[in-house]
Amino acid sequence: MSSSQDFFTAYDALLARWPAGTTEIDVPTPYGTTRVHAYGPADATPVLLLHGGGSTGAVWFANAPALGTQHRVLAVDILGDAGRSVPGGRPLRTTTDLMAWLDALLDGLSVSRTHVLGHSYGGWIALTYALHAAQRVDRLVLLDPTQCFANYRLGFLLRSLPILLRPTEARARAFLDRETAGTDTDPDWKQLYALAASGFSNRKLVVGRRPDPAALSVPLLVLLAGRSGVHDAAHVAARARKAVPGARIEILAELTHFAMPTAEPAQTNHWITDFLADDQEK
Repeated sequence: MSSSQDFFTAYDALLARWPAGTTEIDVPTPYGTTRVHAYGPADATPVLLLHGGGSTGAVWFANAPALGTQHRVLAVDILGDAGRSVPGGRPLRTTTDLMAWLDALLDGLSVSRTHVLGHSYGGWIALTYALHAAQRVDRLVLLDPTQCFANYRLGFLLRSLPILLRPTEARARAFLDRETAGTDTDPDWKQLYALAASGFSNRKLVVGRRPDPAALSVPLLVLLAGRSGVHDAAHVAARARKAVPGARIEILAELTHFAMPTAEPAQTNHWITDFLADDQEK
């Protein structure tokens, strides 16, 4: 099998672990067709899930059952990244394009307002979108977000270089093994991530400037990985508290950046569902 065939075999295996009743939706946008994994009551408040780079929307298999009891889970394969979303039409090049794509995606899903949850790179997109379209975002959840409150650690950037410059499955797996050591990060997802690095080596994620979280006007929960190699969790927490004084910020001491969201999902799900439930009790 080619590396891309291996990738989709691993992708489908991970998706098979989603709860019964999960449906696949392909949403046309001016930038291409976006794959969305949907679960939960169709009439419930939606929660849009944005994965980290190379993770795909299938990564949320351990979170969907808990979130889907009270919400309509909409887990996206970010356009331009690995997965079953297919670019086409307008090129997706800038932060403005990325925001327009999400606007079109929500329109295509007939979603006027939603909670938004993002991990890592998806956290950067989620925060940027909440600032762009506050009228469409009820609550914002960020899981160890990158480039939102602080820069990357230099050491992390240096460790990442080999899989950025010459990505292979073996290099990605070795990198991930190091970054998730001592956690129960799901092995099937780790395999998918490694295959994404080799099978989608030409993918180009849209990156832009760090947003200004001080301008945020929606309720915010930030869950940080206490053992994150990407940045110092205590430093990020302090920066986040200063920028958004009303935010709820927690450090999950045993987790690493890439362990989220598959490791210790019960702990992560508890914080998220509790935070989103506050909105329903208003």
